[in-house]
Amino acid sequence: MPKLSNRAEKLPASPIRKLVPLADAAEKRGVQVYYLNIGQPDIPTPPEFFQAVDQSKISVLAYSHSAGNESLRQQIANYYLRLGHDIHPEQIIVTTGASEALNFVFAAITNPLDEIIVPEPFYANYNSFSLAKDAKVVPVTTHIEDNFSLPPIEAFKEKINERTRAILICNPGNPTGILYSREELEALRDLAKEHDLFLVADEVYREFAYDSSEHLSILGFEGVDQNMIVVDSISKRFSACGARIGCVISRNTELMKVIIKMAQARLSPPTFGQMGAEAAYQLPQSYYTGVVSEYAGRRDALKESLAEIPGVVCPDINGAFYAMVKLPVDSAEDFCRWMLDEFEHEGKTVMLAPGAGFYATPGQGIDQVRIAYVLNEEELRSAMKCMAAGLSAYQARAK
Repeated sequence: MPKLSNRAEKLPASPIRKLVPLADAAEKRGVQVYYLNIGQPDIPTPPEFFQAVDQSKISVLAYSHSAGNESLRQQIANYYLRLGHDIHPEQIIVTTGASEALNFVFAAITNPLDEIIVPEPFYANYNSFSLAKDAKVVPVTTHIEDNFSLPPIEAFKEKINERTRAILICNPGNPTGILYSREELEALRDLAKEHDLFLVADEVYREFAYDSSEHLSILGFEGVDQNMIVVDSISKRFSACGARIGCVISRNTELMKVIIKMAQARLSPPTFGQMGAEAAYQLPQSYYTGVVSEYAGRRDALKESLAEIPGVVCPDINGAFYAMVKLPVDSAEDFCRWMLDEFEHEGKTVMLAPGAGFYATPGQGIDQVRIAYVLNEEELRSAMKCMAAGLSAYQARAK
């Protein structure tokens, strides 16, 4: 049999999706599965998205501009202007989701064996994106006991060497729900400037900030335009994951010249997705307010439910719609598999994402799970009752 690449051999399975066959089998047995493993919102996509597609008058579904339709890039620029950031259409490249945006960025800024520093736990695909480019994620570990706040900036300085090319953050955080403070972001900005590194911010959950907290974009930093890269997406903001529309934003013209060449090589982003996105970006502020209010209620319901389960540790959650939760088990992955393969409570079970897959450091996160609170409050509370029953049965089984 022909050999695959070393790169292919190293790619890890997704902790978010690798248990899907077990969930499929559970459903075939007639068990209802609460899917809390994946950030797929159940909130309806805005009708304006579909209306824009339905009302399109195109007769040929042609390639779009490789950078994305200019009309969409202008709407994205207008969106950022409303946030107080002076961004122009030529500083935006539309991508096939934030995943392609991240792939473009990794390819543009790293050579083989180069390193990107990332606070862990982190979005698991960062590891896959780096390995696909023969680069390396270098983790800086954060801890649930500290609500996953960034450690002192010295912890980042210790990781910097001649191979370091960037620091990558997700703000608000997936999988932790952390929302970084101005002081934390300014410390990272200063470090990037001092060592001439890129600071890459995955800001796809920007709107999801709770308890009067404010999200701060790195686009607001002055004097560091050449260092700043933002990755964004409509997937979560407009509950439009299947549209596959994201973007790279930077004022670094040399970087954008490189990324547009990559965009040309893949031809163009999805046409219908761009049409819908253009309409969605014109929605009033009331749309965002309503969605954030809904998720804040879900966050509260999740935290209240978890607080009632003995031995479970849930940190503060200030943003996004995830919680990285510590369970009273030796192996969260074994528990997650058992929940799908052997357990049901009143005909129901829960699918979670094992936590170890969100870390690069071996041994970290083995007793943690990521919970995506993408179900309504009633279903969330029911799912947590199911998980509590599962934990009790799992612990009794181990005695």
